[in-house]
Amino acid sequence: MMTRSKLREQMFRLCFSIDFHTSEEFEAQADLYFANNDFFRNKEKDYIKTRTLDMLSRLEEIDQRINENSKGWDIRRLGKAELTILRIAVYEIMFDEDIPDKVAINEAVELSKTYCNEKAASFINGVLGKIG
Repeated sequence: MMTRSKLREQMFRLCFSIDFHTSEEFEAQADLYFANNDFFRNKEKDYIKTRTLDMLSRLEEIDQRINENSKGWDIRRLGKAELTILRIAVYEIMFDEDIPDKVAINEAVELSKTYCNEKAASFINGVLGKIG
């Protein structure tokens, strides 16, 4: 079984494509992602897909919260990796009672160290610190 950190990373990889497809296409893209990555157990697929679709349904509210707390950075100016990481963390802070805010923030910072440039971690930490 994957750890929550690994599940979150897979969710990041899947969510990265949100802005490249319409919401109607996204579920088919998710199915394709899982078909091309056959190492998932069914429970893991369900967890990732359910959370991702729930996040997608709340994207407008999540993006608004990011915009309100990223001074000087309109959401359209953010890198796609940074935006995706912020979206997942804000989703967890706002809508997932099982994940403490500090854990969501820390996990987002760790993801940014892998997928973003060296300045992203402090930016992401600052934005999420205002939200969490």
